[in-house]
Amino acid sequence: QVQLVESGGGLVQAGGSLRLSCTLSDRTSTRYAVGWFRQAPGKEREFVASINWNGVTTYYGRSVRGRFTVSRDNAESTVYLQMNSLKPEDTAVYYCAATVGKLYSGNYYKSNENDYDYWGQGTQVTVSS
Repeated sequence: QVQLVESGGGLVQAGGSLRLSCTLSDRTSTRYAVGWFRQAPGKEREFVASINWNGVTTYYGRSVRGRFTVSRDNAESTVYLQMNSLKPEDTAVYYCAATVGKLYSGNYYKSNENDYDYWGQGTQVTVSS
């Protein structure tokens, strides 16, 4: 069973940037598509971004499109979430999650939390105004 560990969260001013990392314990990380989700207090968990095993195919939630970039380094078994132009509404606990297999099936891209089997513990991101 793969374990995921997030890091890189913190406090940043609006307009700033942060890069989150998600390290997979399974060195055969190419087995997994990886997604990022976030959850703000009192709100449901929201899809942020996802990436296929080879890093070629990515998919983004509407609220972060154009500001966030997901990438991966399979040699390091790590997936990154580069977050630019941060807004106070980006404040949340950010989670990475993994699922075995492809990111997409036909026209459907895995963007629901039920699509993912393995989850990290989360890392807090706070954006001040």
